[in-house]
Parts: sequence; C-alpha cells; structure tokens
Amino acid sequence: MNSEAAERLIRLRHDLHQFPEISGQEKETAEKVALELRALRADQVLTSIGGHGVAGVYNSGKDGPTVAIRCELDGLPIQELSNLAYRSRVAGNGHLCGHDGHMAIVLGVAEQLGQNRPTKGRTVLIFQPAEETGHGAIAYRKDPKFSQIKPDYVFSLHNLPGLALGEVELCAGPANCASRGMKVVLTGRTSHAAAPQDGVSPAAALALLMPKLADLGKGGPLDADFALTTVTHATLGEPTFGIAPGRAELWVTLRAVADARMQSLMAEAEALVAHTASDQGLEYEITYEDVFEACVNAPEAGDILRQACTATNVPCVLTSSPQKFSEDFGQFGKDAKAAMFWLGAGVDHPQLHNPDYDFPDTLISIGTGIFLAAIQQVLGPFSPR
Repeated sequence: MNSEAAERLIRLRHDLHQFPEISGQEKETAEKVALELRALRADQVLTSIGGHGVAGVYNSGKDGPTVAIRCELDGLPIQELSNLAYRSRVAGNGHLCGHDGHMAIVLGVAEQLGQNRPTKGRTVLIFQPAEETGHGAIAYRKDPKFSQIKPDYVFSLHNLPGLALGEVELCAGPANCASRGMKVVLTGRTSHAAAPQDGVSPAAALALLMPKLADLGKGGPLDADFALTTVTHATLGEPTFGIAPGRAELWVTLRAVADARMQSLMAEAEALVAHTASDQGLEYEITYEDVFEACVNAPEAGDILRQACTATNVPCVLTSSPQKFSEDFGQFGKDAKAAMFWLGAGVDHPQLHNPDYDFPDTLISIGTGIFLAAIQQVLGPFSPR
C-alpha cells in the first residue's frame, strides 16, 4: 500500500470514528461504506442485509471459490474520553472497540481489489451490523440476500490490546468463548413496610442467588470445562421506605469455551433459580439476551491466515487459548471455512471498551496486507483489471 492510499484510509477511519452508531442503528455508517465500495469499483454492492449490513462483491470473471472478509459497523454506548481532534461527536457513543479501524482495513482491501483482481472466483467484503449485541451475524446470514454472496471461506480480525503492536495471535480451534446474558425476574407480592408478613418478598431469594450463581462458574483454565458466571446487575423493589418489595431482577453473564459446556451451565443456573424461587414461594421468569455461540477457527482457514502472516512478514504466535470475550463471527463458520486472528494494538494500549481506547492507525496497512495475502492463497495472484 502506497503512502497516499494509507493516508486516505487513516482519514476515512478518523471520519468514521467521529460518528459512531450503536448496534442496530448503523444507517449512516452503512451508507458511507456503500459509497466507498462503489467508488472503489465493486462489481456489486448489496445493502440492508440483516439490518444495515453491506456487502461489496469483486468478481474475477472466472469460476472459483468465494472468499469473504468480514468486519463490523457498530460502535458502543460509551462516552469517549479523549482530546483527539477526531474524537466522537455523538454524545454517549464511541468507537471504543476498534470497529472503525476494522472497516478501514477492509476498505483497504477494496481499494486493492478495485485495481487488481485475483485469478479466479470472487471476493466478498462483509460489513456486518450489531456485533456488540450478538444479533448481527445471525441476521446477516438469515437475510435472503446472503444466498447471493454465500462464501466458501471467511476471514476476520480483531485488534487486541495487551498484544505487541502489529503482532498476530492465531488460535487453533476455539477462538472466543460462548456467552449469554441471563435475566432472572423474581415475583412475589408487595406489602406495607410495617407489615412485611402480609406480602412475599424476593429479598432473601435475591441475596441467596447472587453468590450461588457466581459460584457456578469460577473461571480457571480456558479448557473444555471452563465456566464463568458474573453477576452484573440487580434490583429489588422500589426506591421507597414504605413498601416491602414484591419484585426483584438479577442479571448474570454466563461464559464457557464450548457450546456444550454452556448448555450444562445454563441447566445448572436454571435449576438453582427454580429451586430457590420455590423455597421462597416466588414466581420466576428466565430470559436470555446478548447470546453468542463459541467462535471456532477451522483448521484449513487458520492455516491460510498463518501462511498469509508469513508472506507479509508479520510475526504470528499460535495459541490454543481462546479469548474470554465473545464474538458472533462464529456464525459464519456454520457453512464456510472460517477463521479470525488477533492483531496486536500494543502491550500497554488502553483496553477494548475503555473510554480512552483508540484504534492504532498503523494496523490498517498490516491488516490489509494479511487479508490480501489470504485471498491470493485461495484465489491466485492478482492482475490488473
């Protein structure tokens, strides 16, 4: 990538950074991406996929596999704290996970593909909405338009603070934990605070469940038995002194390396809630939100990424330990060979979702180069269009 192209992508990233849109609301971001893809000579641009999703198709004109490169459109409902000239202009929202940088990388791939196409097959650039809630990849794949671009291989990346700047970490097998938010509602009957015996309070049940649910998953080694349960939110009754409570709500995040372990963890948590509610004379309801299945790298796709790192002289560390945080990219691996890699944002860089996080611009050319090398491995060398 020449310096002019690199500077253009950095400016584009800074523009995206200033106008973050949270999951499900990425309309203007999607419009900017679609405009860029058309300017970068995509053969076809599909929009409104699974919400505000976009796809840019670059066709060689010859039969062959379809290789997809995926990134995310959404920002976070977190106020950015920085003095950057390009800091967020949207109060309460920020690109504090680096999805602005991921988009810039994939648009860097588009810039090269607009000038040079591989020998065979197609490249599809996927811009997915709503990754942060776990809804986006499922909706994208379920959209009827997805059948037009259904890939044989899908590659993705995520920047990773704590890993040396520009270094790659690549997992064999599980790459991200499964997780889901468990919402428990306990319902009894309110009463006057002077006569609590006339009601049914969920206070004791809530007090029992908070430590017991936390004890179900203590974390530990990231192996097939790993389970972590984290109490994230609780409410009891109303903020008043005159009413003994009749309702409580408890939120718990369940996390596991493997989907099978997640199912057993859910069963354990649900049984604990049911038993406690019954003992206390309460009704209960359990619902799940922000559901992420485990993300698992396919061996063949992972090997392609490893070779792409070698071809671009990017240090690559192989690991068998997945990340604890979740990703909905695993949905694309259900009908394609898929793999994701981690691209180091710096050992001392602010962590993802921190209010002072910012994506390192030096990663744009590195990520673009790795993706282009992976495409060439599957579809052959590039030639001018």
